[in-house]
Amino acid sequence: MKLRIGLAASALLLGLTGCMGGSKADPRLESEGKDFVLKGVTGLEKVSQITGAESPNKTDRFAVYGTDLGSMINEGDRTYFVFGDTFGERPADQIGGGGSYWRSNTIAYTKDDNPADGITLDGMITDDIGTAKELLPSKKLDFDEMTKIPTHGFSANGNLYLYYMSVNHWGDPGQWDANYASVAKSTDHGNNWTLLDSVQWPGDSNFIQVSPYKIEDKKTGESEIYFWAIPSGRFGGVKLMKVGEANVEKLSEYRYYAGKDDKGKPIWSPDMTKAASVVDDTVGELSVVWNPYLKRWLMTYLKEGEGVVIREGLAPWGPWGDAIVLVKATDQPGLYAPFMNDRYTGDGGRTIYFTLSLWDPYNVFWFKASLEK
Repeated sequence: MKLRIGLAASALLLGLTGCMGGSKADPRLESEGKDFVLKGVTGLEKVSQITGAESPNKTDRFAVYGTDLGSMINEGDRTYFVFGDTFGERPADQIGGGGSYWRSNTIAYTKDDNPADGITLDGMITDDIGTAKELLPSKKLDFDEMTKIPTHGFSANGNLYLYYMSVNHWGDPGQWDANYASVAKSTDHGNNWTLLDSVQWPGDSNFIQVSPYKIEDKKTGESEIYFWAIPSGRFGGVKLMKVGEANVEKLSEYRYYAGKDDKGKPIWSPDMTKAASVVDDTVGELSVVWNPYLKRWLMTYLKEGEGVVIREGLAPWGPWGDAIVLVKATDQPGLYAPFMNDRYTGDGGRTIYFTLSLWDPYNVFWFKASLEK
C-alpha cells in the first residue's frame, strides 16, 4: 500500500510540475528516493547458440570454431557482437579456450532485430581470405602481453570505440593481471582499428573492464557516456566514470564518481583515485542498461560461486538493490559474461535477452528471462 501511495504522489508531483512550467527530470538520472521494484526473474531460457560449428550461424566458416564474450555495440540498424580469444581449429571435445589459429578478438555483425528466435549473424569482419580477422593484434607472450581482450564498446561521433584490456598473465580461475586498459577507434564500421594509446588506465586500477551507456541531454542535445567499471579479474567492486561524447579521446576529460555532496548530488572528480564504489561485490564481466519496463537501471554480472546475478539501480551511481540470481552456476556450468543490449528486449522491456559464454563448449549462447515487479 505504501508503494502505491508513494508512486501516486510522485505522479501527482510530476503533473503539477508540468502545469507550473517546470521541466521533467530525466528519470535515468533523477530516480533516487523511489522504491526498488524488481521482485525477481522468471522464464529463464536458452534460446539459441550464436557461435561455433554447432550454431545456426556456422561460424566455423569464418574459422571461428570456439570463442567467448559477445558484448554488443549498436550503430544505426546494425549491431556488432564483439568476441574475445578466438580459435579456428580445436578438438570437438575440448573444454575451455585453446586450439590453433588463435586471434585475440573478432567481431560479427547483424541487422537481426527479432531476438525471440535467436540471433542470425549477417557476417563477420574478415581478412582477405574470408576468415574472421584479429582486430587488435597482441604479442601473445605470457608475462608480457598474453592477449588483448575487448570488454565493451559504443558508437560516438560517427565512429566505433572499443574498450579493451591488455592481459599480462592469466592466473588462477577468475584472476588475471592487466598491463593497462585502453581504447581503439574505427572510422570504417569496424573493418580497421587504431589504438588510442593516449587514453589508458593503469593495470592495477578499477577501470580495466567497462560497460558504457550513452545518455543524451534533451535540452542541449549533447551526450555523456557513463562507464561502470571493475578491476582485472572477477573479485572487485564497481566504480563509475563519465565523459562527454565529444571528448572520449581525451583522458583528461573523464570524470570519476566520488560520492555525494551534502545535498545528495553526485560529485564528479578529475582524480581517478577519488573514485567511490557504487556496488561492493565480487563482479565479473558486468553489463548495464536502462530498462523501460522497470524504469530502472539493470546490471548483470558473474558472481563467482553463485552464477549470473542481476541488480536494479535507481541512478547510475545507485543505490543498487540486492543481487538476484538470474542464472544458477549449477544449471549452466562454466558460465560467464552475461551481456545485455537495450535494443534486444520484448514486452516493453519485461523480457530481457543477453549473451552468455559457456566454458564447455567455449562458445556464446543467447538467453532470455522475464522481469517481475
